Amino acid sequence: MADDGVLRLLTLNALFKGDVRPRMAAIGEMLRQRPYDVVCLQEVMSPGSARLLARLAEAYPHRLYSGAALVKGGLVLLSRWPIERGRFVRYPFTRPVRPELLMRKGAQVTVLATPAGRVAVLNTHLSANRDDDWSPQNRYSAVARAELASLGAALAALPARLPAVVTGDLNLPRDSALLAGFCAEAGLRDAMAGDTRPTYRPTPGWPDPPAFDHVLLRGLRAECRLTLEDDTVTLDDGREVYLSDHFGVEADLRVDPQPG
Repeated sequence: MADDGVLRLLTLNALFKGDVRPRMAAIGEMLRQRPYDVVCLQEVMSPGSARLLARLAEAYPHRLYSGAALVKGGLVLLSRWPIERGRFVRYPFTRPVRPELLMRKGAQVTVLATPAGRVAVLNTHLSANRDDDWSPQNRYSAVARAELASLGAALAALPARLPAVVTGDLNLPRDSALLAGFCAEAGLRDAMAGDTRPTYRPTPGWPDPPAFDHVLLRGLRAECRLTLEDDTVTLDDGREVYLSDHFGVEADLRVDPQPG
């Protein structure tokens, strides 16, 4: 955190498959060079990958992840500032039955002790909508509602005056009614409201994907921007691949003055 009182956050879905180790090594090296205060990663499924990231990104001495065979939720949090408390909240089992359930989707709920005061960070990854249909009646919308209810309960369990950021890959378009309803009920503000640029990397088969990666705020202000849009790593066989199939989102967070 610089003298301007800004808490610099990065959220990134790091992609759990395909050339994992060299990509994770490149992500770790990138983190070592960039001045973030807290990094929220999703789809880091292997404990070995989590350890590799932690070892390379030595500027972040405070880390949170758990799980022996698989990292719970695929979630890793790296921080320059102490983690006062942290826990993993697993989302409820929901149908339809799908391989994704093996990922144990959920949220990391942490409280960081920063120079600007205590800040809660909720790092999460919601289930994917395999139908690409976010209408209220879709079968995956019911999944999202159940997971958002669990996420909202985890946020509500924190002190109401504690500044909080909910971030990660919510697998909901930024303009979706489900996301808007969740924010309204949870008292969150979407820091990137109205910005519908994709955060999932466009492909020939999906040239215009939605914005899935979000920064939702309570008691905080933020300036956000996309990052890692063009960053690549060259593999041993000469192929060049992107760091992830998602773009990262950077957020410069400031604590709102408390009234009274």
